[in-house]
Amino acid sequence: MSTARTEPTVTVVSGTPADVEADVLAVPVFGDDDLVDDVPGLAAASGGELARARASGEFRPKPRETLLVRTLGGGWRPARALHIAARTASPDPAAPLREAAAVAARAASRFRVGRLAFMCRGGADPARAVQAVAEGLVLGCFEDRRYKSDREDPALRECIVVANEADGADLPASAARGRTLAAAANAARELANEPSNVLTPRVFADRAAALVGEAGVGVEILDEEAIRSLGMGLLLGVARGSSEPPRLLVMRHEPPHAKESPVLALVGKGVTFDTGGISIKPAEGMERMKEDMAGGAAVVGAMRAIGQLRAPCRVIGLVPMTENMPGGRATKPGDILTGASGTTVEVTNTDAEGRLILADALWYARELGATHLVDVATLTGACIVALGHVSSGLFGRPEGWVEAVRSTGESAGESLWPLPVGEEYRELLRSEMADLNNVGGRPGGASSAAAFLEAFAGDLPWTHIDIAGTAWDDKGREDRAKGATGVLARTLAGLALDPGAW
Repeated sequence: MSTARTEPTVTVVSGTPADVEADVLAVPVFGDDDLVDDVPGLAAASGGELARARASGEFRPKPRETLLVRTLGGGWRPARALHIAARTASPDPAAPLREAAAVAARAASRFRVGRLAFMCRGGADPARAVQAVAEGLVLGCFEDRRYKSDREDPALRECIVVANEADGADLPASAARGRTLAAAANAARELANEPSNVLTPRVFADRAAALVGEAGVGVEILDEEAIRSLGMGLLLGVARGSSEPPRLLVMRHEPPHAKESPVLALVGKGVTFDTGGISIKPAEGMERMKEDMAGGAAVVGAMRAIGQLRAPCRVIGLVPMTENMPGGRATKPGDILTGASGTTVEVTNTDAEGRLILADALWYARELGATHLVDVATLTGACIVALGHVSSGLFGRPEGWVEAVRSTGESAGESLWPLPVGEEYRELLRSEMADLNNVGGRPGGASSAAAFLEAFAGDLPWTHIDIAGTAWDDKGREDRAKGATGVLARTLAGLALDPGAW
């Protein structure tokens, strides 16, 4: 039995929108576009509602605004048309389609629509456009009501992408790829939404193993004894305050034809609840600390998609899993821990725990033969101060590897903003008692945290992505439900699917 949620199907058809068998036809509208050329007959079938709504100000070209109208005749099979104001200024022409498709799916779910068609139009490459639309449709239909007693089964079961007949025969493959990538992000969202009394480190490891195992990915779960045998004193030091034992999830995608390929290592922070430890956090907002494993969830989702889409390179996924609790055995400020690499760390602040567990995991990724490293974590409040909730912070070296990761994120619609890291920030981590201090002070906190991780990356190409501001949406939007966002799952999978780009 599958452990993953059931997503709507996504198919591609070509032809006239009027002939599509659907309850609702969604049409992206770009600026003052009148739709006459691409969607002939819609104005007449809807009684000129779009023009009237524009004239009255009811529908404006503001991204994510919608106008739902009935089609009154003229041989139109869809009973209603949903107009969606799409962005006109975007460096990636597929991005507005992804966003508009997500808006359409959210609206269709709200209206209890069972069959939704989406008109694929605009200037994007046809294959990229169809993939983006499929991603948006599946991302947009996500609603996590597992713990609601009055929950209903999702109404939206079938999505149809309406493409131009001349666009090519490989479009169904593009739609399937988009659906798989979006489903991976939704799997990460479900994991990050789970309450911590349910998703303990042990449960997280077991559930993640099932998700990726279904996709043909090799899985190994290291328990506390195995972690200790590897000398991972940083991970064990964070776990000491909790009655829940830690786990280290090791996932391997090893295509038989790729024995000489580079080895991409994806490392995700898996703190299933973060109180801050002895350096305890304020009570306000602490309930959100169940999502301090969103980086790990992104890696799990990505590894599932990597297996399903048969990525052409070797990939290792590592997620160190623990709670950070203020128990009687908890690590205290001033304690010194020794990592698996032999590096000693003075713990000045126990709430800077994510970098500790990632450090041991980065060392292990190198031991397993990684040639390229990416770590993902809800790591610092300083990154939220710098970038807000729009972009994730991107750190790393060399420049070419950082740019490859950034551009992959841009293609996935996930903004990664480069921030500085280097020797100057490493100097902030000096300790009189140990090799490193685990914090470098408030100024430049996101960069000093990245510098800490860099110390464990060796000489390999490495990037660190801080998703503290992007892993969770407190309010929700027209294109996205409130809660975990699943950020980076699609970007990480995209890296593995196109190793030629790096």
